[in-house]
Amino acid sequence: MAQDAFSNIQAPRADDRPVWDVVFAVYGYPALLLAHRLKIFALLADNPRTLTDICNSLNIKQRPAETILTVATALGFLSLQEGRYSLTAVAEEYLLEKSPNYFGFFWDLMIDNYQVCSFTSLEKAILTDSPQAYGGGDIFKTHEEQIELLHRFTCGMHSMSMASALVWPGVFDFSGYRVMLDIGGSSGAHSIGATLKLPNLQAIVLDFPQVCEVAQGYIVEYGLQDRVKTYDANIWCDQWPSADLHFFSNIYHDWPPEKCHFLTAKSFRYLECGGRIVIHEMLCNDEKTGPFAPAAFGMMMMGWTEGKQYSGLELSTMLKEIGFEDIQIHKASGYYSIVTGRKP
Repeated sequence: MAQDAFSNIQAPRADDRPVWDVVFAVYGYPALLLAHRLKIFALLADNPRTLTDICNSLNIKQRPAETILTVATALGFLSLQEGRYSLTAVAEEYLLEKSPNYFGFFWDLMIDNYQVCSFTSLEKAILTDSPQAYGGGDIFKTHEEQIELLHRFTCGMHSMSMASALVWPGVFDFSGYRVMLDIGGSSGAHSIGATLKLPNLQAIVLDFPQVCEVAQGYIVEYGLQDRVKTYDANIWCDQWPSADLHFFSNIYHDWPPEKCHFLTAKSFRYLECGGRIVIHEMLCNDEKTGPFAPAAFGMMMMGWTEGKQYSGLELSTMLKEIGFEDIQIHKASGYYSIVTGRKP
């Protein structure tokens, strides 16, 4: 009888790989953070190495080494040829500290705060609609109180920003602008990138005093002291210096719509006539059905901030409501885009 009840069961109508991908992501991507922590990429910087060489250098056994190396190879960070592992172009560009586009400090930030992406923390973030980083609360207030955390966070922001900072200045004609105000500019990465790509541009990094101190170090490193300055201020309650270009990168996604609306209105008020606002973000599509990268970034924001990832339509509508004209959206680097509008 029981056998008859199941006699009409059909094979699944959908492939089961998406549900397996969820499981594999939980284990697969941390393998890259472990490879970074173990300095595997630095070890392979000069010469390809065999599995035995890698095991001996790292003092780990073959099974765990091979497991991590296989994941890193599957995800495109390593190549295996004739029994030797070597770095791919992606790893050379982003995972070697000597590269100006080194991403490793951001991975360090993720490792230091790995509990934020735990199931327990994200469940609490979802159920309480509150960030969980540093034990919960406003991360920026925590940074004011704990300078070492601020320094590590700012270095992480620089690490994740330099690659895109060298791309967005070329996706729109910014050649006619004189002074860029980099609002909440953190390490100054985008001011550095913009001035390197736009020879007639001056830039001002506006952020808290302790953040500006870190930014000044990066500005000196790139030899841009004459063209990039810092301005100690609170973006919410202090005045902004004069500029004809306002730039926000990964700022709007930190805040709910009403606070983004406030920043947009403040930008409109302080911008020179004919000036332009630029919002640099990973954008969801207008239907909020993806893509996966900004959708997942939105989950990161649940753990860290009050904000979310916006769509191009949401940000464009916000600019229009405030009074900006000639609103455009342009693809930039990787997953990033810019949303820009002109003050009449």
